[in-house]
Amino acid sequence: MDLRKLKTLIDLVSESNVSELEITEAEGKVRIVKGGIPVVQTAAAQPVAVIPPAPGATAIPSPAAPAPAPSAAAEAPAGHVVKSPMVGTFYRSASPGAKAFIEVGSQVKEGDTVCIIEAMKILNEIEADKSGTITQILCENGQAVEYGQPLFIIE
Repeated sequence: MDLRKLKTLIDLVSESNVSELEITEAEGKVRIVKGGIPVVQTAAAQPVAVIPPAPGATAIPSPAAPAPAPSAAAEAPAGHVVKSPMVGTFYRSASPGAKAFIEVGSQVKEGDTVCIIEAMKILNEIEADKSGTITQILCENGQAVEYGQPLFIIE
């Protein structure tokens, strides 16, 4: 991927409401995120290019090194964490007026639907990956969620 194409992509992200963009091509993979560290990574055989980002947008490598979380260990909840398998919008029920799939204190079995994540206008049912009792709901209805973000705690 050439630098002109990368610059164009960065400009498009910075001028739009898109907060993250990931593109995979034969030469490698590029992930552009608003507010990140300016680095672009291509395939291992290709050199890594660093370009100045447009204001408010930067490109970071897709296999990003984990960011240090100083208080993450101190705030680690007890129990099994159900994490988001995708980026999207979190919903606790099947429709706006419907009853929530689960509440704090609900008993769930492995495979029970616990929420819906809408991604690209597709409603994806998220299932419990462990049986137990819901002790915490970590997201609000209608909240945007990221890949790997904790959604629920099951004990």
